[in-house]
Amino acid sequence: MSAFPPPPDEQPSPFGAPPPEPVVVHSQSTNGFAVASLVLGIIWIFWLGSILALIFGYIAKGQINASAGAQGGRGLAIAGIVLGWVGIGMLLLVLLFGDITFTSSGDPSPSNTPLFE
Repeated sequence: MSAFPPPPDEQPSPFGAPPPEPVVVHSQSTNGFAVASLVLGIIWIFWLGSILALIFGYIAKGQINASAGAQGGRGLAIAGIVLGWVGIGMLLLVLLFGDITFTSSGDPSPSNTPLFE
């Protein structure tokens, strides 16, 4: 007989049941395209960022769906896609209202009056 208690793994449960198995937690990695999509959707860089946010967002969403839970960031990708479409909508509004402004005033160039006489 040993004077020392058994190691913790070998101690019997007070209710006679075996001790529970250790839980292994697998962490998800965030998809890089999803982060890039969100950042470019926020920054937009004269609408180039909006186009890239759409491209990266759709790529990220496809990769996340194909990863079977190994990658996270689906919400980031969707937010980047939404911001990308908002940026494209803003571009279309600027082009539309810019065209209306120039055509309604007649001559889009500054007046021909000299600055100094």
